Amino acid sequence: MNVYVAKSSGFCSGVRHAVDTAMHIQPDNVYLLGELIHNPSVTEAVRARGIVTVESVEEVPAGATLILRSHGVGRAVYVACEEKGIRVIDCTCPFVRRTQGIVRESSAAGKTVVVVGQKTHPEVVGLCGWSSGEVFVVEDEGADLSPLAGQNLAVVAQTTCPEENFQKIIQNIEKVCRKTVEIFKTICYTTKERQKDAAALAEKCDAMIVIGGLNSSNTNKLYEICRARCANVFRLAEASDFEFQKIKKFKNVGIVSGASTPHTQTQEVLFQMENNTEVKATNEMEEVVAQMDNGQSKLKRGQLVTAIISSASDEGVAVLLPFFKKEILLEKDEIECEEYKAEDYAKKIGEEIEVMVVSASNPVKLSQKAIKQLKEEEEKIEAISNGEEFDVTCTGFNKGGLTASMGTYSVFVPAKEIRMGYVKELDKYVGKKLRLKALEIKKSERKKEIIASQRVILEEEKAARDQAKAEQEAEFFANIHVGDVVEGKVERATNFGAFVSVNGFDCLAHISDLSWTGTKNVTDVLEIGKRYQFKVLKVDAENKKVSIGYKQLQPQPWDLVAEKYKVGDVVHGKVVRIVDFGAFVEVENGVDGLVHVSQISHEWLENPTSVLAIGEEIDAKILVLDPANKKMNLSIKALLPEPEVTKVRTRRDDENKGERRARKPRQPRENREEDEFREWTEGGVSGASIAEMLQNKNND
Repeated sequence: MNVYVAKSSGFCSGVRHAVDTAMHIQPDNVYLLGELIHNPSVTEAVRARGIVTVESVEEVPAGATLILRSHGVGRAVYVACEEKGIRVIDCTCPFVRRTQGIVRESSAAGKTVVVVGQKTHPEVVGLCGWSSGEVFVVEDEGADLSPLAGQNLAVVAQTTCPEENFQKIIQNIEKVCRKTVEIFKTICYTTKERQKDAAALAEKCDAMIVIGGLNSSNTNKLYEICRARCANVFRLAEASDFEFQKIKKFKNVGIVSGASTPHTQTQEVLFQMENNTEVKATNEMEEVVAQMDNGQSKLKRGQLVTAIISSASDEGVAVLLPFFKKEILLEKDEIECEEYKAEDYAKKIGEEIEVMVVSASNPVKLSQKAIKQLKEEEEKIEAISNGEEFDVTCTGFNKGGLTASMGTYSVFVPAKEIRMGYVKELDKYVGKKLRLKALEIKKSERKKEIIASQRVILEEEKAARDQAKAEQEAEFFANIHVGDVVEGKVERATNFGAFVSVNGFDCLAHISDLSWTGTKNVTDVLEIGKRYQFKVLKVDAENKKVSIGYKQLQPQPWDLVAEKYKVGDVVHGKVVRIVDFGAFVEVENGVDGLVHVSQISHEWLENPTSVLAIGEEIDAKILVLDPANKKMNLSIKALLPEPEVTKVRTRRDDENKGERRARKPRQPRENREEDEFREWTEGGVSGASIAEMLQNKNND
């Protein structure tokens, strides 16, 4: 007899997690919503621990702990638990949780949700409980689909639905529904592999043994797949149901077990076949027996195994493993307990304990303590798979990207996922911490790997910053107006002005708006990091620009002249420019006075430059002061002593005396210019314009 065992047999990861949780949680005041898995032996083991199975939340007292099995539940269960203060231990399979999310989002988008699966199955009931609208359950390809016509559909599948059935139902739906049909392939990949292995095995075997609870949906589907391909299929609820007499006549026998079937039950069937003397020692059977004799070939590092305590000593606990015919020592340092005492474990002989294979080489090494670390890691992996950020330190790189590790998982960050933009020198990241989100998690017997991205985090943060900035800018421009007086902090200076932060927005104070007297350097007027009052001059919301001024809130130099000076005062100043009719003297920054050519000296001057030079400092007396029109007339001559004049009378003077009286005397040139200056200034012409007007007059 040739015996073949399907590669994909026994607990799936979701079921294993649920069973591990139920078998290791402190059972006090713990309840289980529905049967944990469809397997009588496991159900009995959970009940024996003191965990109570209930059918509704109403049966659970307030403050208790409730385990949710891998099938998942509807949203109402979570709400009810929260209202009663019930602590929830959620063992929902990640594949089921993903499907629940699709149902929730599709329903919220106004679509009619179609679930392909068994209407009464706990998973399907739970999926329907996440819809806020209409849900249509299709159990087989012969279902009436006419109610779906004309609707926008979102189609999901029960995770254990046969792939072939799902495809046929999808084809029927697409024929009936003429609108949008969005299809989500939510069948668990382990279910697909298990069903694929079962189909392949059934086609080459004379008989098939299907092991699993009689009410297990996924096991029943395996049975149906095998029946369609093999004439002799035997259904076993447990290993104890096995009868060798029924299969002894077949040459090739295949064994497949459901996702809720412990590996130990498959192994027990194999042991019974080995112990039956009527089994011929064929090559295939010898291989199976060899695996039993040398269970080491079945073990993998990191594997969780259910062991049976056979004895206890000062060195540790001896345990029996599936496929092993000899005891293996679980060293006392690897036992999860506060203090190891051999006599305590001697009382537990025959009990099952879970251990981890930390070394599969000879000798095999086991550990209980490593399980806790593994469970914490798996919880972390589950959180990461749901989008939680994690960090690792980069330990290396290759042509494709960066490498690192997290526990038993390797981590790979593709080069394009390191940051926004091209990364040329990957070696610079070695030793640096990376903030990551998982893109894909790969887990198999040979390799556990997380493919992750740092770029998505940076992009999300940038998008959040941009959104916050846009909202801040919108609020800023809605509340700022020309003429407002605002307070701002000087952030940085340039050669054309200062950038000032006003309520978090950069505004420009142009250098021409810093001082009435002008300045070459921003820092001559404003101090970096200091806060000042500014006046809003211009608001351009479309181009996100605001111009502000500092000098507009400061007094102009001429505004203070009346307080500082009066007619008759002597001032000290510097000659800043010279024109034909006089010289302009800077009395203080921004205040200039005019010394007319006639007020420079008692002597007549052809040109002021014969006496004065630009940059020369002089003292002068204020003759006229008109702050409103920004005018100040000065006199240097008034501070000089009067010259002594000696008059010599001649005959010619006497002869011409009458003639001079008869003619209107001609004014000296300097007197004529002084009159013109007085005429212009009294007429309201500012001192700054006099030189230009005189120039025009001379040109005429």
